Amino acid sequence: MTDDPYGDEQLVALYDLDNPAGEDHAYYRALAAGASKVLDFGCGTGLLTRSLVAPGRTVIGIDPSPTMLGYARRQPGADAVTWIDGDHHAVRPTGDVDLIVSSGNTMMHVAQHLPACTALAAALRPGGVFAFESRNPAARAWEQWTSEATYGERDTIAGHLKEWLELIEIADGRVVFDAHNVFEDGHDAVYRNVLYFRSAEEITEDLRTAGFSDITIKGGWHDEPLTTDSRLLVVRATK
Repeated sequence: MTDDPYGDEQLVALYDLDNPAGEDHAYYRALAAGASKVLDFGCGTGLLTRSLVAPGRTVIGIDPSPTMLGYARRQPGADAVTWIDGDHHAVRPTGDVDLIVSSGNTMMHVAQHLPACTALAAALRPGGVFAFESRNPAARAWEQWTSEATYGERDTIAGHLKEWLELIEIADGRVVFDAHNVFEDGHDAVYRNVLYFRSAEEITEDLRTAGFSDITIKGGWHDEPLTTDSRLLVVRATK
């Protein structure tokens, strides 16, 4: 993961408006009940991270985007969180974290999936939990990422915005697409996105190799069974 595509201050300021707290945040907050130390991997703007703060609990947010993390550090309640710039190489192998969460499909941005899972396992205590979600490749979401299907216009705090997605490449689960954002001055800020769609079997194999067990993958935030129609893979694994 790098600062792309999240290196634009104007778009980062819109991120929380476009990705508000919902069932996903409620799910992760419920998992944090009773946890003394929580790590949010790929914390972005820190919306979920700051909501995990509780008396007597240590909360750490890690993200590789200086722009996203800079925004997170300026938000109310940010002083209660330890913010760390970096990717999985910045995760310390302390072996004392109770829970690691990774929301917003963060793990799909990670090219080095097994090394990342291994680094996160080293941070967890025995019995600690790693939870994240990923898009289900069987649902083939990328087929809808066309300019015709995604074009829209709206008024934002950054002014009037025209936006759409353009699919660039699909190969072996790696999907590349451009997000176009045309501001009022006519400038088209194009941000290249690379997502890695991994099956439940591929995710499970990497987690087991990294040292996790008791791996469950559900099809939604309320323990729905996983089917080919499930939009998400909601993953939970124990060290």
